[in-house]
Amino acid sequence: MSNNTATFEITVAAGESAPPSNSFSKTDEAIRYLSTILPSIPSSLSSSSNPSLSLLHDPEISTHISALLRRPSAGTGDDNLCRWLYDAFQSGDPGLHLVVLRYIPLLAGAYLSLATLWRPLAGFEAILLALYSHETTSRAGQPVTVNVPDMSHPSLYHESTSPAKNNSTALNLSIVSPTLEPHGAVRSTRRARIVGVALELYFGKIHEMPKSSKIDFCEFCRVWAGDRDDDRNKQSDPSRVGEVNDSEDGVAGRRIPLPWELLQPILRILGHCVMARWANDKEVFDAAKDACRSLHVRAVHDTNAKAILAAESLLRLGNMASLELTNEDEAADPTEIPTTNILTLN
Repeated sequence: MSNNTATFEITVAAGESAPPSNSFSKTDEAIRYLSTILPSIPSSLSSSSNPSLSLLHDPEISTHISALLRRPSAGTGDDNLCRWLYDAFQSGDPGLHLVVLRYIPLLAGAYLSLATLWRPLAGFEAILLALYSHETTSRAGQPVTVNVPDMSHPSLYHESTSPAKNNSTALNLSIVSPTLEPHGAVRSTRRARIVGVALELYFGKIHEMPKSSKIDFCEFCRVWAGDRDDDRNKQSDPSRVGEVNDSEDGVAGRRIPLPWELLQPILRILGHCVMARWANDKEVFDAAKDACRSLHVRAVHDTNAKAILAAESLLRLGNMASLELTNEDEAADPTEIPTTNILTLN
């Protein structure tokens, strides 16, 4: 593989089973093939009434897959787990799509941490390109936009449905995600955009993702920003982009460049995780708040005004959530008469 392109060529090692025949459902095929890759699979998985949902939330399977994705040797062209993830997404089964998206934080984290070393990562890149191609086809050459209300009108109800006659009364379109161009390979200049689209797909289904997947994402965000557990008590050099921090047990991650096309979907996902405080999911909330704090420090160092504003807004939102839910007086109805002031007659 050259430095700029990736070719995905995966072979099944001798003694391993190829994907099963079409006599089984797509999910059954995926589970059967996965059993040849992982050390063990719960016996209850095949007998489940919803195998895809069980595959998505099973903690034993997620532990095994996470360990394989974190290996320093993961993501190469002969990685059978990458082949499984690729085939699962290409199957077109919605349940298997969710299973693949569930591991996007780990896949993106490992890939972005290793890509700067120019290692052959054809397995990771094939999955990311499959996601990118799927989204490119779905959008049909159109950007993702939102309508911003026209402030020249007294209210939304005063806006006319007829075509605008001049720019002063025209609807303001804000582009959330620009038009996608087809790409057949991952080059260094396209890497952030392709990974960003994968994160956008993850965000679109984040309400169906398990808690552990969101926590994995928040942890990688903190590392990408340059904040590591083993560096918190040291005077780190923030200019050391791409420093190797792999351990023998797996990919620990490293500080990476954060262009806006990658940072925008990251902040959107973190926004959802910060809102988890209102859902009483404190573990996800704490991880998201730590990630926002690290990204804010990174944005200040990079003098990125747009990122500073976004990260600081998420931090303020998190502080509001903490204050509202931990202070009973703040959360109480201010019009409610306190019980201590009610007189009772015996």
